[in-house]
Amino acid sequence: MAKATGLTKLTALSLSIAGLGGLWAYLALGPLAGIALVWVGFIAWGAYFHNGANSLSFYKTIAGFIFGSILAGIALALVGSNPLQLDGPIGPAVYIAVTVFPLVFLSTQKFLSSVPANVYGYAATAGYALSKADAGSVTALDLSNPVVLVIIASVLGSAFGVLSNQLSAKIS
Repeated sequence: MAKATGLTKLTALSLSIAGLGGLWAYLALGPLAGIALVWVGFIAWGAYFHNGANSLSFYKTIAGFIFGSILAGIALALVGSNPLQLDGPIGPAVYIAVTVFPLVFLSTQKFLSSVPANVYGYAATAGYALSKADAGSVTALDLSNPVVLVIIASVLGSAFGVLSNQLSAKIS
C-alpha cells in the first residue's frame, strides 16, 4: 500500500498537471512539433476533467473531438467549394449551420454526449485551419490536414489528462 504524502488532492493534482503539462509542452513544441498542437492538447486535457475524469470521460472526450473535427473539416470543404454558389457570408453561415446541427443533435449517443468536447473539436479545427493562409488542407491525407492534427493532439491531450489524474492519486 502506498504511503500517503499528506498533500491535499488539489495540491497533488496541481503538481501532476504542472509536471506533465511541462512535459506535454516540451513534446508538442519539440520532438512532436508539426504533429501535435500544444494548445489543442491542453483543451482536450481540460475537457477530460470537465467530462468527469474517468474512463468514460476519456472516450467521450476523444470521440467528441474527433466528431467535431470531422464536421469542421466538412464545413471548411463546403465553404471552399461552395457547392450552392451562395454569395458573401451567406455561404459559410449556411455550411456552418448545417454541420453544427449534428454536434448537438447527436449528443443522445453515449460517446458523443459531451457537447462541449464536440464543440471544442470543431472550434479547434476551424480555428487552426483559418489561421493558415490556405485555410488548411482539409482534404489532404497527411499532417497538413487540420482535422488530422487536431485529432492527434486531442487523443494525446486526453491521455495526458488520464496520466495526470492517475499521478495525482498516487502522490496524494
